[in-house]
Amino acid sequence: MKKMKGLAGVEIYGITLPVYLVIFVLVFAAMLLGWIPGGMLGAMLIMMVFGGLFNLIGNNAPIVKTYLGGGAIVCIFASAILVYLKVIPASVVENVDAFMNTTGFLNFYIAALITGSILGMSRTLLLRAAVRFLPVALCAMAMAMLLVGVAGQLMGYGFVNSIMYIAIPMMGGGMGAGVVPLSGMYAEALGVDASGVISRMIPASTLGNVTAIVAAGLLSRLGESIPSINGHGKLMRKEQSGMEEGKKPADSYKLMGMGLVIAMTFYLLGTYINKLVPAVHTYAWMIILVALAKAFGIVPKKMEHAAQQWSQFVMGNWTQALLVGIGIAMIDLGAVINAFSISYLILVLIVVAGVALGAGLGGQLVGFYPIESAITAGLCTTNMGGTGDIAVLSAADRMELLPFAQISTRICGALILVVASLLIRIVF
Repeated sequence: MKKMKGLAGVEIYGITLPVYLVIFVLVFAAMLLGWIPGGMLGAMLIMMVFGGLFNLIGNNAPIVKTYLGGGAIVCIFASAILVYLKVIPASVVENVDAFMNTTGFLNFYIAALITGSILGMSRTLLLRAAVRFLPVALCAMAMAMLLVGVAGQLMGYGFVNSIMYIAIPMMGGGMGAGVVPLSGMYAEALGVDASGVISRMIPASTLGNVTAIVAAGLLSRLGESIPSINGHGKLMRKEQSGMEEGKKPADSYKLMGMGLVIAMTFYLLGTYINKLVPAVHTYAWMIILVALAKAFGIVPKKMEHAAQQWSQFVMGNWTQALLVGIGIAMIDLGAVINAFSISYLILVLIVVAGVALGAGLGGQLVGFYPIESAITAGLCTTNMGGTGDIAVLSAADRMELLPFAQISTRICGALILVVASLLIRIVF
């Protein structure tokens, strides 16, 4: 997408702005009249058309583009605001929600990016980074829990409550993989109803997600101001080949089709293992399988390039659409507003700042760029699952780091559940 230089020459998806605005008005009017088609067609129409315009606005709004992550922030929160104000009808929200989750567009998108990103890495980067990344993320999370516990004690919220009801729900890996099983564990251990527990956890998870997205934009801006700590999307400092290896074949539709099949096959393999070991999320198994395939050179170079090309197509054309889907179906502004208080927000911010600072410092020690480390090993531990990873990385313009973000979300999130199951029996 070109930068805005007057209305002349501005394009969205290659369509000139005047024509695009006509399309937007047609779609918006059909939405209000209830004429938007159901299913995938209607959901993608809303998500892509809204996403293109919101992304253009965000990337050219002075403060937003400079400090808050630009188009990614506007795609998510403009959509969430339209839902909150009931401008977007309930039928459209339900259709987008079904397309994102039941139909599986979110899984489709994440599978493409995980496979392409890992297979597109140099093998050296993968092996060197993987063994250092998890310890950095875990140490950053421990630091954040300690900080929020002390702050909570000083503010009257309580050391234990701050950790168990704010930090841990934020780091659990999202709603379905984190908050829901956590609430069940707490309820069983404490002998209370799970609905009361989950009502205390949801605001922390939601606010943590929102603040992590905003923080990602701010960290990206900080990296531009301090070039020495900015990897511009590269995690390892001493990595010359970056995300590529060797000469790549020319782009082709055939290669993209091959990449699509490869991505879906790895997701299926992750599903197989998840059925056998359900305690670990499908995404986590998928990351492990793709990483092993790359490390041992199992996938032929042509197939690696195909997977990378397919992920670039998906990221280049559907990221804004997915962000709009996240805003419509997965951001509950009502819950954020109801939970808002200055003291509660401060505790949430301490967790987000703690993981970012801890991961940034830890990353510096092990040879990572601090900005990339703070975003992936830090902020991505406090967002809401795969959707949160995409939103955070989009705000920071570092989508190629999704595999590392997923390690933070899925593997660290699973470890947090284990830690919580032990702590709940000790501290209460």
